[in-house]
Amino acid sequence: RTVEPLEYYRRFLKENCRPDGRELGEFRTTTVNIGKCLCSITTADGSALVKLGNTTVICGVKAELAAPAVDSANKGYIVPNVELPSLCAERFRSGPPGEEAQAASQFIADVIENSQMIVKEDLCIANGKLAWVLYCDIICLDYDGNLLDASVFALLAALKNVQLPLVTINEETGLSEVNLKQKNPLVIRKHPIATSFAIFDDTLLIVDPTAEEEDLATGTVTIVTDEEGRLCSVHKPGGSPLTGAKLQDCITRAITRHKEVKKLIDKVIKSITPK
Repeated sequence: RTVEPLEYYRRFLKENCRPDGRELGEFRTTTVNIGKCLCSITTADGSALVKLGNTTVICGVKAELAAPAVDSANKGYIVPNVELPSLCAERFRSGPPGEEAQAASQFIADVIENSQMIVKEDLCIANGKLAWVLYCDIICLDYDGNLLDASVFALLAALKNVQLPLVTINEETGLSEVNLKQKNPLVIRKHPIATSFAIFDDTLLIVDPTAEEEDLATGTVTIVTDEEGRLCSVHKPGGSPLTGAKLQDCITRAITRHKEVKKLIDKVIKSITPK
């Protein structure tokens, strides 16, 4: 495994399994915790912690008030940021965001935009005067591959946990008034879920790759779908090309995975919703 890691892996792949005992199409155990049980970010307006095998990601959403941009007076803002601190894996260094963290932040921003999970017009309070800004901080606590799937899952779970207070503008003073006693959940219009695959030797597809599998793979691809089976995003940063048939296979598997993850989120939310 240390001297010839790729040959070591190939021996398992020939038997249609992986060194950790999973089949090629099998995902790692997936868990999600939502809400104030996450003592580390109690100041957030919504929070979630997702574990995908040994990969652990936390997401906190902070809502603030701001003036809308001049060219989009009827829209609020969503600002995602992915952090990969040096504590989560040896490969990351402390300091400004590295290339992988920046690429992940851009991927999350694209998913939000393409899926229309939140319509920015819904975040507007008063046209041209006041809107919500949602700062979505996604922090990797433990890195063992497949950061994108865990990040999208954590983001969606945290957003579903957000409750925004009622805000009105006083016509006499022109100032905003916040009613903390009356809160409403965020309007989530779509539920995007990401499913990642590693490509081995240009032909073989395995789902939910670990960090070791990502390093040995000849390419990766991430498919994002919503609850209607609609394709929201295909993220393929170089590597081995995929045939149309292989890509279609990935999309089909991503749609199946979406149903499993959505069921898990719904179950957890139902368990924490006051009766």
